[in-house]
Amino acid sequence: MMSFWARICGLAFLIFAGSVQAQSLAENGIQQVVQATDIADSGQIAGIELSGWDTLATRAEGIAETGAASQFALGRVRAELVGWRDQFSNALGTNANRLITVRGQIDAFGVAANGVDPVIAARLAELMALQDRLLQPQLLAQEAFARANGLITEIDRQQRALDSQRLATRSASPANPTYWPAAFSNVQTGLSNLGVEFWSISAAHRSTDGLVGRLSLVVVALIGAAIVLTRARAWITLLAAQPLPTSARSASGLRFVISLASVVIPVLGLVLVTLILEMSGLFGPAGERVIAALPFAGGMVFVAKWLSDFYFPISRDDDGILGYPADVRGPARRLTVGLGWVLAVAIAIDALLSTVQAEAVSIDVVNLPLQLIVGALMWRLGQLIVHQAGPNTKAIFNSNRLRVFIGRAACAFAVAGPLASLLGYGAAAAAITVPAVTSLATIAVIVVLQRLSYAVTTREGFSAIEDTSAPDPRGLLPVTINFALSLFAVPVLALIWGVSWAELVEVWTRFLSGFSVGETRISPSNFLMFILIFMVGALLTRFIKTALKTTVMPRTRFDLGGQNAVVAGFGYVGIFLSALVAFGVAGIDLSSLAIVAGALSVGIGFGLQNIVSNFVSGIILLIERPVVEGDMIEVGGQMGYVRDISVRSTRIETFDRTDVIIPNADLISNQVTNWTRGNLVGRAIVPVGVAYGSDTAQVTQILQEIAEAHPLVLLNPPPSVLLTGFGADSIDFEIRAIIRDVNFV
Repeated sequence: MMSFWARICGLAFLIFAGSVQAQSLAENGIQQVVQATDIADSGQIAGIELSGWDTLATRAEGIAETGAASQFALGRVRAELVGWRDQFSNALGTNANRLITVRGQIDAFGVAANGVDPVIAARLAELMALQDRLLQPQLLAQEAFARANGLITEIDRQQRALDSQRLATRSASPANPTYWPAAFSNVQTGLSNLGVEFWSISAAHRSTDGLVGRLSLVVVALIGAAIVLTRARAWITLLAAQPLPTSARSASGLRFVISLASVVIPVLGLVLVTLILEMSGLFGPAGERVIAALPFAGGMVFVAKWLSDFYFPISRDDDGILGYPADVRGPARRLTVGLGWVLAVAIAIDALLSTVQAEAVSIDVVNLPLQLIVGALMWRLGQLIVHQAGPNTKAIFNSNRLRVFIGRAACAFAVAGPLASLLGYGAAAAAITVPAVTSLATIAVIVVLQRLSYAVTTREGFSAIEDTSAPDPRGLLPVTINFALSLFAVPVLALIWGVSWAELVEVWTRFLSGFSVGETRISPSNFLMFILIFMVGALLTRFIKTALKTTVMPRTRFDLGGQNAVVAGFGYVGIFLSALVAFGVAGIDLSSLAIVAGALSVGIGFGLQNIVSNFVSGIILLIERPVVEGDMIEVGGQMGYVRDISVRSTRIETFDRTDVIIPNADLISNQVTNWTRGNLVGRAIVPVGVAYGSDTAQVTQILQEIAEAHPLVLLNPPPSVLLTGFGADSIDFEIRAIIRDVNFV
């Protein structure tokens, strides 16, 4: 006994000591947090050193007010502001967990605690002061974040204004022959600079006896480039034509990879050649700038050839993605490859002119012939794209409206670019011609990838996508992939048409920050978390419903209707709780949506009152259970068995084996005859007609014997036979009997 009490006393001492230690640790933690918040008073916010922030913000505000900064200066200031804004954004959640605890302590006292007890009032004042100090870093971070974000927005507006001003600025027309000699002189100067640079560097290496090795490296690189450019594509084409001993789906993906190699391998070869030429040391800054443009220029040509293989194939057995006849595919193929070559030449010339301090009008003069050629090629290609596909084609891109729109847009851009250049708007012409061709190529690549997604997600491979009526065994998988590809094309097209990468990042940042509803801020992460938690709750609810229906409820004393009501009710409650938990975990405050919910309730009350009435009636049916599944009922002139009770309607199977959907409000507000409620005993009335002149007593006796001989008829009370009337051609009798099961009536 003494040892028992000793153990109890020891346990109490340990609990007391632990509580004292915990309180001491908590007080130390509060002191540390208070000390951490004091850092904000010494030039820091949540550990962020603010020594350069005020200087940068003041300089950015001055730039935003004057509006005279250059595009380069605006870009540098914006990049610095973005870095500071990211730091302030990360500091917005400072002391979040401690604030939750302190607010819980304050709420524990309640509103009535003020002035009731001096000790409680002092403790409450202490907690309120602590809450203010914990909020200080968040408020300062919010103010700094708002300042940085506002300055970034102002700088973005000034950058867009400068871009618009640059595109709208008109200079001399490049068609004026006065400016041609200067432009040709710039091209000649660039070429001569490359030659002088090469020979001067070669002479320097000749004196050190290292020229032969370096020239050998250049020759080997050029020979390798020639082999890659001339033979690699032919070898890959032969490989793609070989039969593949795999399934249709795998063969489709493998052929696509082989065809893609016809672009990737030559471009990688050009990259390797570029690296070898740069490593040779025979080229200076100007030469290296021109050499660096070779992979991009060659890539334009190879991509154009690759797309022409899909859209305008040479083979007469393949109509291509657009389904054009051979007389259309041939010219369209030549035009596509021609556009690739012209863009490659334009890239090389731009790299060459970048090595010379050329005037803008000289650059416009050099680019004008290229823009005219691109415009002519695009005009003709747009006319061919508008061409109607063959009547027997099954191409997946057989949307005539979309094809006509793309073709006419190509024709419009083909005219707008050269016209703007001739009028002196060189910047606008450059912002129209090349982006138009690149956008057309991007859309073409997206369609090819969508075609591939259909090929690799169906059993039939490419044959399945050629026949749009073929069933899709993978359901929504190819549709989801195509939707993702379309979304991916949006930022790519935005970059092509002059949107800067910083602006795209800004749009993405604002998208991730979400939008505010009341005091709640909903972001994509909150939405995804809500979807995830709700799906988990819905799956768990479905699993428990299955377990209740198959394992738990059959072992209870509930009848079948009661079991179904419990299972259905649990399903509704589970979905409701899943939504509530998902809202809570996602951080969405439902109280802030009260105004929106009130407005929706008014709209529901007027526009959806029948649906709400049926919903409430369905809940009443599940709780009160006047009608359960399996009952034989009669309502609204329809008689049959109840097969399913949902939240909106009830499904009845009639004796004709047809389903009748009855709104739940009709079962609650109207008169319903339930033949099997409580028990299965019921009365059967069988009308019988006999000819005039028959012995009524004998008929009554025969019918009485028939009723009493039936095995389902109860003899207590006994069945009865009544003479009900004289019809037009018969004497009418009725057999009225109580049967054991009205389901056999």
